[in-house]
Amino acid sequence: MRGEFEPGWIAHRITIEQAAESADGAGGSIASWAPLVAVWAAIEPVRAVADTGSDRLGSAITHRVTIRHRTDVMAGMRIRHRGRLLAINTVTDPDERRRFLLIEAREETT
Repeated sequence: MRGEFEPGWIAHRITIEQAAESADGAGGSIASWAPLVAVWAAIEPVRAVADTGSDRLGSAITHRVTIRHRTDVMAGMRIRHRGRLLAINTVTDPDERRRFLLIEAREETT
């Protein structure tokens, strides 16, 4: 986390999405994602590890995303950035001053 605000370090435009369900007409529901808000963010990859789940070789990439403080972002949502999807695992206020949110997210593969 940066000590002082430096213009330009939050340079990526992202969309935060939340899960939404709608009726399918047969008594059930269809799960989908709906945009919540588009914000500026700093994004940095943190870790990449081999993922052998589901009998296929792949990789799991974890990202640290920093945005200006908001009260409506939580774990279980996701981030859309340049055609990639990042599942939000944790959301914290790193210095408890309500200036920024630090989001830990894992890249999803489709």
